[in-house]
Amino acid sequence: MKKLAVYCPFDQSHIADVEMQTADDVERMLSTAKALFNDRDAWLPPHQRIAILNKLIPLMEAQKEELAYLIASEGGKPLIDARVEVARAIDGVGVAIHELSHLKGTEIPMGLTPAAEGKVAFTTREPIGVVLAISAFNHPLNLIIHQAIAAVAAGCPVIVKPASSTPLNCLKVVALLQKAGLPEGWCQSCVCDNETVGLLVKDPRIAFLSFIGSGKVGWMLRQQVAPGVRCALEHGGVAPVIIDESADIDALLPKLVKGGFYHAGQVCVSVQRVFAPEAMAESLAKKLAQAAEKLIVGDARDEKTEVGPLIVPAEVDRVHKWVTEAIEQGAQCFCGGKKLSETTYAPTVLLNPPDDATISTLEVFGPVVCVYSYTDRLAAIAQANSLPYAFQAAVFSQHIDSAMDTVKRLDATAVMVNDHTAFRVDWMPFGGRRQSGLSLGGIGYTMHDMTQEKMIVLQI
Repeated sequence: MKKLAVYCPFDQSHIADVEMQTADDVERMLSTAKALFNDRDAWLPPHQRIAILNKLIPLMEAQKEELAYLIASEGGKPLIDARVEVARAIDGVGVAIHELSHLKGTEIPMGLTPAAEGKVAFTTREPIGVVLAISAFNHPLNLIIHQAIAAVAAGCPVIVKPASSTPLNCLKVVALLQKAGLPEGWCQSCVCDNETVGLLVKDPRIAFLSFIGSGKVGWMLRQQVAPGVRCALEHGGVAPVIIDESADIDALLPKLVKGGFYHAGQVCVSVQRVFAPEAMAESLAKKLAQAAEKLIVGDARDEKTEVGPLIVPAEVDRVHKWVTEAIEQGAQCFCGGKKLSETTYAPTVLLNPPDDATISTLEVFGPVVCVYSYTDRLAAIAQANSLPYAFQAAVFSQHIDSAMDTVKRLDATAVMVNDHTAFRVDWMPFGGRRQSGLSLGGIGYTMHDMTQEKMIVLQI
């Protein structure tokens, strides 16, 4: 049996070996899941799903510190943030329970024409079928809640493929679900290589693909699914922030620091591009750099660490290459700009990288914030909108008219006013436009996507 070695991203120490599934295993998983869905008498009624999820919550609560340490160990997220992720994940199970009451149909008016006379029509929602959930490393527990728990709550059998670098939280959740009483086969974990997961993606027994990860991979997978398969794709963005002349710089600084350097910038909506008036930009960049230099970079398992490692050493090399290129092309570097080790990168603040620099045009997914000076707010917004990615954005202003005009003009699925771009609660819609994704996440929205309407017309 082939095994996947899991390493700590900070010191590359070995954490665990996980058995990998083969093509034969995948076939058994698909056959099991499809058979469960096809046996409509065996579908789990909502009250049973609610009972199982209610039992899951205290099981997770009892292991919350272990789960947080596991997030820090396999994913490199600092313990202080890992504990927040665990709390969110537990709350997310409660959100899924609550959202079950909103999976409902509507009445369709009849009698509007002679042909429709004497009829009553209404819709109900039912599970869509077998769900394939392919997850990402950066929130190894909470994303499993958003994908696998959402599927279970919606009544769908689910096969969940965790990120190869962070499979342990997924395996833990699946085990806890079974302990909570979920019947065998309704949630199966699949740790496998890319070739094997390709068998899952292409199989016509899959009804819904939920993918969180890079746009390059997500759009490729969308081309491979069988006809009729619905998809939800969540990719990255290059989150823009517009600051106007009225903004309180000292008040917004902590938010930019948190939004830019949380989880070493490895978040799809991390603050990356900050547009500030020319008279304020350099001062803002310097203050941002002063705050960034105070952040403690190190082992995510250390209680004092605020910025952990990047997920693999190759990512450190890539980020450093992009930063070096921007500096060589004229950007000013106010802090960072260097590798602290093979696995960590110094929080970095750049001023005015060229518009065509790699770091200005692609998601950095690292601890780097770029500040751009502008003389015209509308031109800054146009620059913010110029990339083929659009996810979450932000505006800082003390003038409601300016703030709302900026909100109107920014191309984004969500715009935060006087908060950073990475703000999220798990019941809100969340997703990208254009190349940043397809459909919406958020537990309730995902559950809705994992169900489909059926209309009943009664002759009375």
